[in-house]
Amino acid sequence: MLIIAEDSIGSRLDQFLAAQLPELSRARIQALIKAGEVTVNGKSTKAKTPVELGMRIEVNIPEPEPAEAQPQDIPISVLYEDRDVIVIDKESGMVVHPAAGNPDGTLVNAVLFHCGDLSGIGGVERPGIVHRLDKDTSGCIVVAKNDNAHLSLTTQFAERDTSKIYLAVVQGCPKEPAGTVFTNIGRHPVNRLKMAVVNPGSGKPAITDYQVLRHDVATNSSLVMCTLHTGRTHQIRVHMLHLGHPLIGDPIYAHPQKQKARPGRLMLHAWRLAFNHPADGRRVALQAPIPPEYTPWLIDLPLPEWAESPHLCN
Repeated sequence: MLIIAEDSIGSRLDQFLAAQLPELSRARIQALIKAGEVTVNGKSTKAKTPVELGMRIEVNIPEPEPAEAQPQDIPISVLYEDRDVIVIDKESGMVVHPAAGNPDGTLVNAVLFHCGDLSGIGGVERPGIVHRLDKDTSGCIVVAKNDNAHLSLTTQFAERDTSKIYLAVVQGCPKEPAGTVFTNIGRHPVNRLKMAVVNPGSGKPAITDYQVLRHDVATNSSLVMCTLHTGRTHQIRVHMLHLGHPLIGDPIYAHPQKQKARPGRLMLHAWRLAFNHPADGRRVALQAPIPPEYTPWLIDLPLPEWAESPHLCN
């Protein structure tokens, strides 16, 4: 059941649901409404129904029927590729693998077309996928081309033997210019579509180092570098919210319409990624170009050096 905030009153039901459920396209939401899978106060409704306080909105998303992902000729930006792995600079707005509401048009479909085959360990819907990025997060993602590479990379991510550095733009400016957020993250107790900081003993441990790189006074927003030591769902988004500084453009954990900076996307970019090559253990360190939406925070800004200098493992 979804909670209605005051700033959502009067908006169309399909628009409200699109903001609350960013993993679903608006067309998919409208189809669910038409099929009777969305109810208001226990009754079927229409997409144009205005949202009101006190409404009890329930959405039923049918489980997708397992289907083998098909190759699709979708442009992708390749940062590195060999016989074992491929590293993509994923664009914001691209879903990683097929799921409910997104049966195709995903990164998996694009990589299957580009490579011809991937590791089968992830199943027919998620071949080659060893880690994920949210739909609206851009940047580095590595995909395994064979089962040996898949097992190696999965182990590295589980044992924290990878390096993952993100750039985020947050509302306001953290009180401390640098620090570590160490909490447990689990499902939100009310809205099961969200994650939240939860009490010790529930959820899973999550550790994020952060460093403020620049505070822009005009928009009261800050560019923050985040280093992940764990890989929980929505980890940076939840941890920055926990500090009182939600990400700019975040439709789930913030109110983008109330933010002065409006770049038109979630401001989270998987900037740097390093891992040991599955075949021979050589370190692969890669850096995705910073998207143009970050330019206002980057002008004349010297970026931090990386101990793992970006390179290809030739």
